[in-house]
Parts: sequence; C-alpha cells; structure tokens
Amino acid sequence: MSSTRSRKRAGLALAAALPLVAGALAMGIPTAQADASHGRHTLAGSKPVWATTKSDKGATSDANKVTLRVYLAGRDAKGLAAYAQAVSDPASASYGSFLSAAQAKARFGATGQQVSETTAWLESSGLKVTGVTEHYLTVSGDVSAAEKAFGTQLHNFSKGSKTYRAPVGTASVPAALSGTVLTVTGLDNSPRRAQHQDTLPPPAGVFKNSGPFSTYYGSNTNKHLPVAYGTHAPYAVKGYTGKQLRAAYGAGSYTGKGVTVAITDAFASPTIAADAKKYAARNGDASYKRGQFSQVLPADYRFTGPDECDASNWYGEETLDVEAVHALAPAADITYVGASSCTDDDLLDALGKIVDHRLADIVSNSWGDLESNETPDIAAAYDQIFQIGAVEGIGFYFSSGDAGDNVANPLGTGAKQVDVPSNSPWVTSVGGTALAVGKGDKYQWETGWGTLKATLATDGSSWTGFPGAYTSGAGGGTSKLYAQPFYQRGVVPNSLALANGGTVKQRVEPDISAVADPNTGFLVGQTQTFPDGSLQYSEYRIGGTSLAAPVIAGVQALAQQARHGVPIGFANPLIYDRYGTGAYHDVTDHPLGRGKDLAVVRVDFANGFDASDGLLTSLRSLGKDSSLSAVVGYDDVTGVGTPARGYVDSYKPGRRH
Repeated sequence: MSSTRSRKRAGLALAAALPLVAGALAMGIPTAQADASHGRHTLAGSKPVWATTKSDKGATSDANKVTLRVYLAGRDAKGLAAYAQAVSDPASASYGSFLSAAQAKARFGATGQQVSETTAWLESSGLKVTGVTEHYLTVSGDVSAAEKAFGTQLHNFSKGSKTYRAPVGTASVPAALSGTVLTVTGLDNSPRRAQHQDTLPPPAGVFKNSGPFSTYYGSNTNKHLPVAYGTHAPYAVKGYTGKQLRAAYGAGSYTGKGVTVAITDAFASPTIAADAKKYAARNGDASYKRGQFSQVLPADYRFTGPDECDASNWYGEETLDVEAVHALAPAADITYVGASSCTDDDLLDALGKIVDHRLADIVSNSWGDLESNETPDIAAAYDQIFQIGAVEGIGFYFSSGDAGDNVANPLGTGAKQVDVPSNSPWVTSVGGTALAVGKGDKYQWETGWGTLKATLATDGSSWTGFPGAYTSGAGGGTSKLYAQPFYQRGVVPNSLALANGGTVKQRVEPDISAVADPNTGFLVGQTQTFPDGSLQYSEYRIGGTSLAAPVIAGVQALAQQARHGVPIGFANPLIYDRYGTGAYHDVTDHPLGRGKDLAVVRVDFANGFDASDGLLTSLRSLGKDSSLSAVVGYDDVTGVGTPARGYVDSYKPGRRH
C-alpha cells in the first residue's frame, strides 16, 4: 500500500457505516531475506493486491518523478521486537523495565553510519536525499533511478477507473544494507499525492438528531408503533454521557489523574478547545484545568480533496475523541497530535512525534483502512513505531472498523477481511457493542454492535422489510497478514485463528470492546456550519468503533491510576491475562436469552438538521453484525468483552484476577 494512501475516520458512525482504513505481518519484523545469487536483500513486499497482471498497463515512463521514504532498521531491529515483547509480558523477567525516549533511541535508533551508508547508496543510484529524520530518509528522483536502487520495475496499473504506479516485484537493497534498511514506501503512488496548503476549512455542515429520545435505555416507549420481536422497542437514547459510561464500565472514584492520553487524527478542529469546555459544563463533566488539554500540530496541512481527506469532516472525529476520553477520565491530561493529512506518511509522522518525545502513556487512534489495501512495507513502518512505543511503556489503541466483516464495504474486495492498523499484534484492537444503561446509571447488558434497519411503513402499521438491511457493525475477523501473537494462545478459538484455512494460526481482532452502536451512542458537542452559513455549537448522538477506542483509552487511564501511575504500556498481555474473570462483561448477541432479539426506534430529520423536510422513523435491530457473532467467550466482534466493575481495580498492585 502506498505511503500516500489516505486513511478514513475508522468508526465515526451517525446512522450508517462510513468507509474505514491501514497496517500488517507476523509478531516481530516483516519477512526479508538475502538473495545471495544477486547480492541483494529483499524488503517487505510493496506490491499492492490490485496491481495484477490483468490490470498492468505497461511500464511507467523512466522520466516520471517519484518521492519515497526509506525507513532505517536501527541498531537492532530483531532486538527491538524481542524487548518490546519482554517488557509487555508479565511472565517475563524484564516486564515493566521501560526505557525513556532517549534510552530507546540510543539502544535501537538509527546510527549516523546507517544514514551515511544509505545516503551514499541512494545517491549512487541517481536519487537525491531531501531529508533525514530519526526513522527515515525522504528521497526524490526519477523512475529509472528508483528501479535501479530497489531492483524492481515500476508499471502503471488500473484500479477502478484510475491508473496508478506500483512495483511489479518485491523491492530489494544491496545485501550489505540488510541490517540497515527496514523498508521503502512510495513506490506505489495510489491514490494520489497530497497538495500543500496552510489553512483549514470551516466546520462541516450541521448534523442533529430529532427525537423523541430515551434518557436511559428503555425509558421512553411509544406503544402506538408496530411491535418488533414480540414487543414495542424503546426510543434510542439521546446519547449517553460520561456519568453513564463511567458507571457502566466500573470507573468508581478513579479519574485518570497523573496519566496522559494522546489522540491522533488528521488535521485539527479550530473550535475544539471551546467545544470541549462547553460540552463538559453542559453535561456534568469536570471542567478542564489549565494545561490539561494541549495540541501538537503540524506547520502546515496537506489536502487531497473531499473524496480522500476532507479536513472539516475530521473535526468531528477529534471532538468525539477528546470529549469521550475526558468523560471517562476527567483528570487525565489529553494531548492531541494532529497529522498534516490522512495519508500514511503524515499519520506515521504524528505517531513518531509521540514516541520520539514520549508525549503520552496511552494513544487513542480512530482511523484505519482495509487489510487488502495494506502492503507489508507500510506495515513494517507502523510496527516499528508501535514497538518503540512498547519499550517506552506506551500503549496504542485502534478502532477495529465499522463494516463488520467488510464483505459489504464498498471500498473492499467483496471478501471477508479485517481493518488495519488494528490488525497489528503490537496494538490493542477495540471492537464495538450496543450498550443498555438503565435507570440510576445501572449497567443492564450489551450486545455486539451490528445494525439492521427497517423503516416505518407509510401507514404506520408495520416495519417495512422487517428486520431490514444491514447498515453497519463492529469490525473484526482473522488477519491474512499476521501470525497469532503469544497473548492470544489458549484464548482465541481455533475456529477463528484458522479461519483463513491452513495450519498456521493467525492474529484475530478485536482484543477488547466498548460501546460503539450509534443507536446507543455518546452525546458530543461541536461547532458546526448551519444552513444559513453561521457557526453554532450543537450536540448530537454519535457512535462507531471511533467511540469505542477513546472510551477504552479513558478506562485504561483509570487502570493506570489504579497502578499508582505505573505505565501499563502495550496492554494486550494484561488484557488477555484477565480473560474469563469478573473483570469483563462477556458480551453476547442475545443477553436476555436465546431467541430474544432487541431493537430501538430512531426518529431522524430527513435533511439531517430540522423538521422542514419531514421526519424518518426506523427500527434498528441490535446484535446483527454481518457474518460475525458475539458469543460466550472470546469472539471476533467484542474480543474478551467489555470492562466490568472489577476491571479497573484488577490493576491495583498485588491484586489477583
């Protein structure tokens, strides 16, 4: 997958699923090997799946220009992966022996010699090194020079109605650089290069919910509407608040004090500080203290157009992430690290800032892509960042996606697949549920998130096409690119680990889950552009695994506080270590018993703003996620489950679980 591939907001759901996005391989470093007969060392694959013989349109002109990134392996790439696992595994003697950012750089970072040797080789091939960072060299030149340097031809391939450049074979470097160069990105230029700009557009057009609503699950039922599943379904909640979610997930008296949560997204909302402050005041959350919320922003922004990186639509993502983390962990510090665009290059830079300067303990990421769009070159670059984070005691949390098994995803291949980078064994993949919080903020139940939609018949007597068509659901499934990580052994059923066939068990996601269903979602407050052109603050219900990720990040901040501030780091070994205990709600699609299905009624503005164009009433069935099912035990919708009342306390020093 090209390093300029755009990422989508991986889980921001209003009513239906939005396209998602990113990363992939085996627990460790990507496969690479020397080709002794030619004195070359092959790198992680860079040929995308769409670059087929059938779609090959011939050689790219030698004179065409390329811009590449050559990632450096550092002093000890294998040692980095091994140490990242050791400090994260409670069974290891090195558990918790985290390094500072400076120590990690000194032990595993690239050397001056690696930079100079790589530069000399690239320049001898006719390429020009235009920049050097702690992780990579930026390189420019023409196609003929790139082909010479990396030992593969570049051709043009059709992808849909467009044509892009991609390598016809696996890239390689001289054998002498086998321990120096990790991978190269940019040989594939799909979808297109971003354009530089330095100003952000205004907020996107307004979206508001209509109502009527329930204030808690089941509080408002209209018995004049048709029956569904043998009963009258209640109206959807207006949107859960932090108070309700903290109660549901066992926050107790913990606040996240002393913990820093970073959030990465593309671009930056110009109204986020004011919106977050107003939202907290209106919805019972603690006010922000001076310096509690900060932003690390790029010098400029790169736009690729509404179809790829619509900046204004990312503002809602940042707003949701910030407000959800603060709602769950009101005393935690929040650092927003914005990327210049939604491309891999820029998102990797944002993640790199976090590990290079150790900006946070916990990192929430609500973006991703389809695994079929991934190539191992990009996966290697992401995993290197995640491994460096692990040795520094930083945990990365990613949304698992919003289109279930992705078979119906319009951006997919029509085959079952997972999302990336949430498929990486070095991150915590967060799945999604539909949540019922009852009167007195009492947790009632959860189902896996999966929605069927049936509209109210014109005469109001029935639900048309009941139970309706699939709209969206929590992402999950079995990776085709990564082997099963050690922490999933003995927990993930073989039926899932071997779902792709063969005898090699593979990585399954998600790992853990939280509320995501937009029909039982979270209330957010954001400045939006109203039809008259004015900018006004308003509130609306939202969901998606884009909600689940910051909710879990907030819960993890509480858990780290329970550890007296000792970093959790890469959390998956601890998350799976608690499997099968009272730390989790074991979520199933039928929490009230076999055959007892659940649904809510939604009423929406036809135009998304007001009643001037009428109202739309629909029934949204819960727990109906494509081919994926939430069952007793681990499953590929909710992972090990959701945090229960005992989860945070289980992180107390000396606590058995």
